[in-house]
Amino acid sequence: MDMIQIDGSYLEGGGQIVRTALALSVLTGKPFEVEGIRKGRKNSGLKNQHLYCIRSLQKLSRSEAEGAELGSERLRFSPGKFRASNIDIDIETAGSITLLLQSLLIPCMLGDKPIKLTIQGGTDTKWSMPADYFREILIPQLRRYADIKFSIKRRGYYPKGGGIVDIRISPRFSFSQLKDAPRIELTEQGNLMQIKGVSHCSMSLENARVADRQAESAKSALKDFECPVDIRNEYSESLSDGSGIVLWAIFSEHDDDIDDKNPIRIGSDSLGERGKRAEIVGKEAAERLKKQMSSNVPVDEYLADNLIPLLGLFGGSIRVAKISKHTLTNIYVVEKFLDVKFDVDEEKKLISVDNK
Repeated sequence: MDMIQIDGSYLEGGGQIVRTALALSVLTGKPFEVEGIRKGRKNSGLKNQHLYCIRSLQKLSRSEAEGAELGSERLRFSPGKFRASNIDIDIETAGSITLLLQSLLIPCMLGDKPIKLTIQGGTDTKWSMPADYFREILIPQLRRYADIKFSIKRRGYYPKGGGIVDIRISPRFSFSQLKDAPRIELTEQGNLMQIKGVSHCSMSLENARVADRQAESAKSALKDFECPVDIRNEYSESLSDGSGIVLWAIFSEHDDDIDDKNPIRIGSDSLGERGKRAEIVGKEAAERLKKQMSSNVPVDEYLADNLIPLLGLFGGSIRVAKISKHTLTNIYVVEKFLDVKFDVDEEKKLISVDNK
C-alpha cells in the first residue's frame, strides 16, 4: 500500500496533524509519513503527549513507528489491525487527556467490540479541550455512532497532572457499516433552552470560595438571557492547585423539547492561574460563550475541528462560528485518508461533505 505523505507544517502546523493522522491510519489501515512536525513552534517536533498517542495505538493495533522520539520532526507509521482491549494509560505529566483521545476515539468508536480506557494525566490544561467540554459538548455528538460513558475520577492540573478519567465505548457501527450510520446535520442554531456549567477547583482553594466566585461571576455576565442558568460548583482533591470553568448553551430546533439525537450545544471555558482573580475567570468564560452564541450557528469554533473527521466518515453539513486554521488543517489531513472532498463556504461558514 502506498505511503501517504503529509506536510506537518501545513497551515496551523500543530500536533493535531499527527493525532488525526494516527487515528485515521489505524482505522483505514493506510500507512503514512509526516515531515516537518510542529516545525514553526518554539520547541518543534513530537511532544510527550504525541508519543503516548503512538504507544497507546501500538498496544491496540501492533502498529510500527519510525521516528517516535521526543523532538522528532519526522514520523513514519505503519498500522496493524485494531483489536479492542481494555488498557490503562499514564501520561505521567499534565499532558492533556483529551488531546490523547483525539487519536484513540475514532478507532475505538468503530472497533469490533466494547472497550474501556483508564487514562491518567491532565484534565484541565492550557491549549487543550477541558474534560468537561469533552464530556458535555463533544460526546453528545459522538453518541450517534457509539455508546460512550465518560467519568472524571480526579482532576489533573498543571504542573503535576495526575488526573484520572474512565471512558467506556461500545460501537454502534463498524468501519464497514459507515453507509448505514446517520449523517451530521448541524446548520441551524434553533431556540435557546438553557445554559449549564461546571465551576471546579482544587480543595486547597475552597476557603477562598474560588469555584463559587467563578460561577457567580459567570452567572452575572449571563443574566440577560431569558433561560435557566445552572452552574455546578465542584471542589476536589488534586495533586496541583488549579481551577477552571466550562459553560455550555443548549439549543433545540423545537420550542419545547431538547433533541438528544441531534444535539445542539455551544461551549466555552476559562482556566484559572496564579494572580488571575476567580471573578475574571468566570466572566471570561461567559463572554466567550456569548460571542460564540451571537454567531447564530450551532457549532462553536472549537467543536468544529473535532467534527471534521466525523464529517469525512459519515457525511453531512455544519455551520460554524469560525472556520479556523485548526479546522482547515484537519480537513487537509482527513482528505489524505478518506475518499472525500470537503466543500468549505467561507461566507456562509458552512462545511459539508457528500460521501453517500
